[in-house]
Amino acid sequence: METEALRSRKIIRTSIIGIAANVFLSALKAVIGLLSHSIAIVLDAVNNISDAASSLITIIGTRLAAKKADRKHPFGYGRIEYLSALVISMIILYAGITSFIESIKKIIHPDTPDYSFASLVIISAAVVVKLLLGGYFRKVGKEVNSDSLTNSGEEARMDVLISLSTLLAAAVYLTKGISLEAWLGAVISILIIKSGTEMVMTTVSRILGESADVSLAIALKKTVNEFPEVSGVYDLILHDYGPDSYNGSLHIEVKDTLKASEIDRLIRQITDTVYEKHKVALTGISIYSRNTKDQETVAVRDQVRKIAMSFEHVKGVHGFYLNRRDQIMRFDVVVSFDAQDRNAVFEEVMKAVKDAYPDYDISANMDMDLNEADTK
Repeated sequence: METEALRSRKIIRTSIIGIAANVFLSALKAVIGLLSHSIAIVLDAVNNISDAASSLITIIGTRLAAKKADRKHPFGYGRIEYLSALVISMIILYAGITSFIESIKKIIHPDTPDYSFASLVIISAAVVVKLLLGGYFRKVGKEVNSDSLTNSGEEARMDVLISLSTLLAAAVYLTKGISLEAWLGAVISILIIKSGTEMVMTTVSRILGESADVSLAIALKKTVNEFPEVSGVYDLILHDYGPDSYNGSLHIEVKDTLKASEIDRLIRQITDTVYEKHKVALTGISIYSRNTKDQETVAVRDQVRKIAMSFEHVKGVHGFYLNRRDQIMRFDVVVSFDAQDRNAVFEEVMKAVKDAYPDYDISANMDMDLNEADTK
């Protein structure tokens, strides 16, 4: 996994390359667009400037996100990267809307374009440059897990569509004498608006807080389950504080014969191993005690589990506790988000368990599988 310093350098270097390329392309296209009276080429130049602004925002966001944790923000500033990605998404959306408005104006009041061979060659070269630049942004964005770079790569792809539409309009005008660039500009603008809207929604979803990547959750649970003292891993919660920056908590089930000193050592070993393998800081590990001495309690636990698991969308039962003397039973039931009505499923489970054990005071919690990967 990339170190933070190396990751930041990669993002900034890539963004600087993007700024230089986009400023150069924008200047060329602006001159060509004004000389040829082409609204599509002028809009293309404006989009290149917005791309350069996006790269500048990425640099600023990366710098700010690298700030060390302090008293006010004890988990660091990593989420600033999501905010910079949101700003870039808004720029794309704004560019799409303004392009659409300008295209509609040109449909109502058309200009006669004047395409030259030199202008078409330059636009064709720009298409190649933007294709390479967009691919480079997306590649590095995936390598370093940067939404800002990935969004900039998508923005470059939108610019390629605009340039291609300009070339297509030029070809139609030069061969048929029909000017279609305003209409093509409107169509491309709609595609940009759609892409920008999707990027805004994706980034806002990250800021609101999404469940962690399922593959990470599964791998982390597997690591913890590999400790011989651990009988099960439950209630994993991962808090995202920026790209590749997670804090988490979980429950582990251990035999009731373990001493406090043994549990303390186990928790420390799990915390160190999980951070070393997955770069996740576990801030809390809670304990479920697994009864191994009272065989009647074990039999009741297994029967309750069997009853609950017979219902569709029940993914697991854990945290089982039984006090036979006072006739008290406690446990958690994991109900999948796939259920149309999770509460209804939970109530059905409770009714079935109470029917099987009418003399017990039964209390249960409906648990949620935040990563849809709970160990059954």
